[in-house]
Amino acid sequence: MTNLYRLADQRARRRIVSFDRRELSRLLSLYSLRVASGEWRDYAIDFRPGMAIFSIFRHTSEQPLFAIAKVPGSAQGSGYVVYNGPRKLAHGESLEDVLSVFDRKLRLLLK
Repeated sequence: MTNLYRLADQRARRRIVSFDRRELSRLLSLYSLRVASGEWRDYAIDFRPGMAIFSIFRHTSEQPLFAIAKVPGSAQGSGYVVYNGPRKLAHGESLEDVLSVFDRKLRLLLK
């Protein structure tokens, strides 16, 4: 028996989420300011099913200090979330809204 698959259906299910040029420029601008002050040392960009993640590290071998995720929302556009480990620090409809959490002086608390 033969199964038929519509390619349009497959493409819709595997939609790749990524940061556009403006978003990436803003993320790298914030990152470079914190690198210059000695707080951050490395970053990574991951593309997972349904989201793009910009992770920030103090050291490459550690867990990320912060992760900024772009998650497609409903008809109004994408949503953004800032995580510190499993904790959600901020979420909003625009990247500028969630990056405002870094305007406050965030400090890493060691256990």
